[in-house]
Amino acid sequence: MTPNGLWHVTLTVGGAHVEPDRVLAALERLAAERPFLLSGRYSTDRAELRYWEEAQDCGDACALALRLWGEHRTSADLPAWTVLGLEVVDREAHQHREQLVLVPAGSWRPF
Repeated sequence: MTPNGLWHVTLTVGGAHVEPDRVLAALERLAAERPFLLSGRYSTDRAELRYWEEAQDCGDACALALRLWGEHRTSADLPAWTVLGLEVVDREAHQHREQLVLVPAGSWRPF
């Protein structure tokens, strides 16, 4: 069995308009429940989460990422948004991005 690897995940969710203060508070609650969240962006109708996932392979990392928002919707009082996009890349691919913008861990910023 191959050991788990690290996968960089960017999950984008969105839906109906929600007040920005409520979105930020929900993201902060989600980060408290799942401290692996690195950073993200948000607006009144979408949010983008970035984090590292440990998984056997890319497919497993994708499956875990697709469940994240729904599994924490009630406990973190997240907006009733759906997944709009998902990107999962291995550690090497993430590190070789030419336009990598470093963002401090735990930071949430508006789009």
